[in-house]
Amino acid sequence: MTSPLTPQDPAPLGAGPAARRHPWRPLALAALLLLGGAAALIARRADAVAPAASAELNLPVLRLVGLSQAPTTQTVLLPGSVRAAQDTPIYARTSGYLRRWLVDIGTPVKAGQLLAEIETPEVDESLHQAEAALARAQADAELAHVTAARWQELATTRAVARQDVDQKAADAHAKQALLEGAQADVARLRELESFKRVTAPFAGVITARRVDVGALVSAGSAGGVTELFHLSQNRELRVTTDVPQAYAALATVGQAARVDLGDGGGQPLVAHISRRAEAIDPLTRTLHVELDVANAGNRLLPGASAQVSFAFADPAPHPVLPVNALLFRPAGTEVAVVGADGRARLVPVTLGRNDGRQVQVLRGLSGSERVALDPPDSLASGDRVRVAAGDVPVKEH
Repeated sequence: MTSPLTPQDPAPLGAGPAARRHPWRPLALAALLLLGGAAALIARRADAVAPAASAELNLPVLRLVGLSQAPTTQTVLLPGSVRAAQDTPIYARTSGYLRRWLVDIGTPVKAGQLLAEIETPEVDESLHQAEAALARAQADAELAHVTAARWQELATTRAVARQDVDQKAADAHAKQALLEGAQADVARLRELESFKRVTAPFAGVITARRVDVGALVSAGSAGGVTELFHLSQNRELRVTTDVPQAYAALATVGQAARVDLGDGGGQPLVAHISRRAEAIDPLTRTLHVELDVANAGNRLLPGASAQVSFAFADPAPHPVLPVNALLFRPAGTEVAVVGADGRARLVPVTLGRNDGRQVQVLRGLSGSERVALDPPDSLASGDRVRVAAGDVPVKEH
């Protein structure tokens, strides 16, 4: 049987002097337990928040831009070419050998001026033969007519048969036809003889000489035939260019333009559209136009390149967007409009003029929207996005 403790019995465990010296140990143990519980709670909350934060970081970051009103004047710079008002190659119209040439490149000539002479021995011989045949045919025709007249007189006295009289008359008509054929042959060869003289069809400047004395030249301009000269009329020149289809309605006859030759020779020239093709080229989708330019001081040279600048007045300007805001989908062209809730909405739009940097928006937007730049192809309506700090303004022309 256990007896109760007495003052002389040993003290219980922990109740000794050491326990009385460190009374904070129980408090430290409790604090450690509290800290462990708090750490576990924080870890559980962090595990719950991490997926949401990761999803937020994975959202596409988009820059936004607003629509801007296009200027009422559209400046369009186009490449052009300078052409002579009249420009033609000059070919020989008869075959032979070049006897001499009288003009060289850079020589100004008048209409009808002699440029070269051609020796045509074969044509000369053919003409001599034709003239001899003409003389023979003329003599035969005269004899036939005299004979027919005599037989007609004899017929009145019934000295010859009527059949013979008709035969002589028919022979006279046949000889007359041969005479006319010989006359036509001589006229043709004489015309060829006149082609020995090569003359200028209009006043201008010789821009090329292709042959030398003694060269064999052939008539015509078929393949393989060498031209003798090239003639250009340089007093008035034409500047040609092709206007994109989007501006075709604005490129009317009389529209002013600035023509810059890029030669450092002075101020750009002012010209006006004189002619337009009135049809869009189906291959290039452009309208061909021509501008007449007076060539004072021969500053312009045919064949040169030029820069043609038009300032088209747009009577009904539309808002514009950068081209990198467009999404091309099978259903059509769309833009991504980002609302205040941070969600994208794809809106179909109808586009107008496109200068390569900005494009007109004809329909689909009211003008107050903020549109995403460079939206990803995977973007769909309703997707959440992150908006980059600051908006990108649309730059005016």
